Amino acid sequence: MKIYLDTIGCRLNQAEIESYSRQFYAAGHILIPTPEGADLVVVNTCAVTAAAVSDSRQKIRQAASTSPAEIAVTGCWSTLDPQSAASLPRVSHVIPNPQKDSLVTDLLHLPQEIFDLEPVRRHAVPGARLRTRAFIKVQDGCDNHCTFCVTRLARGAGRSRPLEDVLADIRAALRSNPGEGDGHGAQEVVITGVHLGSWGADLPAGLHLRHLVKAILEETDAPRLRLSSLEPWDLEAEFFSLWENPRLCRHLHLPLQSGCPATLRRMRRKTTPGSFAELVAAARAAIPGVAITTDVIVGFPGEDEAEFSESLAFVRQIGFAGGHVFSYSARPATPAARMHSQVPHELRKERSQRMRSVLAEATTSYQSSFLGAVLPVLWESTTALGPHGWRLSGLTDNYLRVTASAPRQMWNQITPVRLSALEGDGLRGQIESPTVE
Repeated sequence: MKIYLDTIGCRLNQAEIESYSRQFYAAGHILIPTPEGADLVVVNTCAVTAAAVSDSRQKIRQAASTSPAEIAVTGCWSTLDPQSAASLPRVSHVIPNPQKDSLVTDLLHLPQEIFDLEPVRRHAVPGARLRTRAFIKVQDGCDNHCTFCVTRLARGAGRSRPLEDVLADIRAALRSNPGEGDGHGAQEVVITGVHLGSWGADLPAGLHLRHLVKAILEETDAPRLRLSSLEPWDLEAEFFSLWENPRLCRHLHLPLQSGCPATLRRMRRKTTPGSFAELVAAARAAIPGVAITTDVIVGFPGEDEAEFSESLAFVRQIGFAGGHVFSYSARPATPAARMHSQVPHELRKERSQRMRSVLAEATTSYQSSFLGAVLPVLWESTTALGPHGWRLSGLTDNYLRVTASAPRQMWNQITPVRLSALEGDGLRGQIESPTVE
């Protein structure tokens, strides 16, 4: 059977779709890069914003318009609104989040034990989802009560995957697969969850995320380990001592959401601008060159010009390496959707542009500080450029997007690169020496 997989939204959704890929492959099926010609399409949906819901619907409709395949829908939007998902063309299966871990075995009518006998090797999702990084799900669900967030309702209570299960998945991802062409498994592992920093809270022996990180570094040979989004209240200054190991990527994504204390209180976020600034200072002191990125919401209910200006000034003060700006999107059944003083959409849009401008300036400043430096780059894509050879694009460990030219394809390889100029949204560089194994 030919199967097409697609996903919208967060890195956790990406980790789940990669898990489906290797399970379908292990069961003897073929993964294809587009829905054309597929016998089955699986779409992992998102509901974090109204735009994400719209994207989810569009992905399903696009698949239905280009393929006669059955469509299986899972993820947050289809969990929260299963009737709407089931009403879309060719949708024959709606799998809610609590059942999504058994999606492959349920669709194929196989016993779950078939994949429990031994870890299934990584099989990268073909097409636009082909990645050099392996996304590993280590946690699901959330016990926070942020007033704007619908994810807790869609994903349920926080729960951690056992340490040994995580290690087994990582070891499988690091093994190369016959026929994938480069002779290498994943060169970077990204651990992810809805509330990653809570990993271990529901496990015995007082485990904490730092124990998981240490175990991965000590018990696997992953060339790179990257952490996905971390809530700032889950971290203490001592956590940053883990970065003494150079295999741990110098990148922290710490969602701020607002730089105004009053707005944060209405959001029910467990942080303040002051404590956030102290955490950032501790991270920068412990991890030279660290990239600290963030998420910011503008136009939250009750945000007047004074609150927005306070948030804008704080974002400028921190000097993030990058980030995402979201115009507030009211989500059904969340407390924020029922709040008074909803900000007009046009004002949200205008504030979004102003916040993006401040973040863009900070990003350029951070990138510029590395001009002339030599950093290892993991090449994620290669495209032909004629007389100049191959156009390469990849990431440094501190999340700088780098492009360079090379006489041969170097996908999924790490090489040292001298960063020479700003270019587009990233930097241009020259490869310094042969591949670092």
